[in-house]
Amino acid sequence: MIKYNPKSWLTFIFSFHRSDTVRILWKELIYIAVLTAIITALELHFYPTSSVLKNLTSVYSLLGFVISLLLVFRTNTAYDRWWEGRKLWGSVVNDTRNLSSLLSSLDLNASERTHYTELIIAFSKSMKEHLRRNKLDLPFPLDESASVGNQPLWIAHELRKALHELRTTDRIDSIQWQQLSRHLDQLIDSLGACERILNTPIPFSYSLFFKKFIFIYVVTMPLAFVELFEYWSVLISTFVFYALVSMEILAEEIEDPFGTDDNDLPLDDICERIEEGTRQVLTRS
Repeated sequence: MIKYNPKSWLTFIFSFHRSDTVRILWKELIYIAVLTAIITALELHFYPTSSVLKNLTSVYSLLGFVISLLLVFRTNTAYDRWWEGRKLWGSVVNDTRNLSSLLSSLDLNASERTHYTELIIAFSKSMKEHLRRNKLDLPFPLDESASVGNQPLWIAHELRKALHELRTTDRIDSIQWQQLSRHLDQLIDSLGACERILNTPIPFSYSLFFKKFIFIYVVTMPLAFVELFEYWSVLISTFVFYALVSMEILAEEIEDPFGTDDNDLPLDDICERIEEGTRQVLTRS
């Protein structure tokens, strides 16, 4: 995730970051410019005074309004997924802190504290890697079944078994067991909610329709504006294409917030904070 100063306007205007859509779309912008230039040239040559084309401006104004509504829906949907992912990882941070705090108050020896610390840290890091379709190299022995399954869920299972052993040996009472179990359950709930976001993309038919709509709208735009702007309509069409497709690209980037793109969630930093907080509470208590 990019860290920036939102008040630095001049920096935003005159700098080009690698995530800037100009760098991503420059080939497509050239193709659209050439295509609209050909359409403009053909129209000026064969239909310079067509009465039908003169009335297309109002039609394109209406279509522009429709596209704006689609853009609002598209960006809001993508941002909702991004923000929900951030809230879920905020819950992971809180639950790991609460779990560590509760465990630190128990009469645990050094090896037990180290074991719980490794499990809690491994859960957050394996959850991050799981959402990126990877596996985490664990600092403790890995069960064979966990290597092909849901790794963070396996770690949560190991953590629950360790907590259950404390309960069966009467080292914690029923209230402490319920408190510990509740935070562990919430960690698993957060994992499942993140998997729901990851495994449920925007419907293909909607994404396909939106891309086709933008392409047809932009390519045929010179038909409506060539009488007023002539070859300048090529630049207008290209700029409109850049604006519309940029919004689509940004929405595609943030709708899967768990990756490594510039605008994705800072999961590495979050996991580092979880590790630092867990070690501070458990191993130094």
